[in-house]
Amino acid sequence: MPVQPDAIQRIAAAVTPAVMVSACALIALGLDNQVSRMAMRLRELAREHRALPAGHPRRALLHSEVIAFDSRHQILTRALQLDYGALLAFIFTSLVELASGLLPVARGLAILPFGAGVVLLCGMSVYVMRSLHQARVALLLECREMEGAGRGSIPETRPLHAGR
Repeated sequence: MPVQPDAIQRIAAAVTPAVMVSACALIALGLDNQVSRMAMRLRELAREHRALPAGHPRRALLHSEVIAFDSRHQILTRALQLDYGALLAFIFTSLVELASGLLPVARGLAILPFGAGVVLLCGMSVYVMRSLHQARVALLLECREMEGAGRGSIPETRPLHAGR
């Protein structure tokens, strides 16, 4: 028995969001790894801060770095949340498309969750770009310290951007 063209279209419409689900899962894996690395780095900085005596010049730099890494951690966490939201939207899109073969579903309804998923991915991309900026801030703090160490003093250690 040949497959009906309408059934093929429904399957294709259900598979397209499934590809997006896979893409979101890969992105989530990468973001989760970055969030884990940020948490580990924050713990290392806090441990180093606690080990230094009060008044040690490096403590101010460590404090600034903690602020920069904490901000980046929060940004990446938000990006990860948006990615998971997109993943759910694409799964819902697939469910709507599959259900349309069994239930009376308004034509084109699946475009709403699919569009929401795309918007969430756009938001995630913006947060990832912000995270890259924060990574640069943390590196510049380290560079300032290295430059200061060559002169025998630690330069100003306030973060370039401590906003969240």
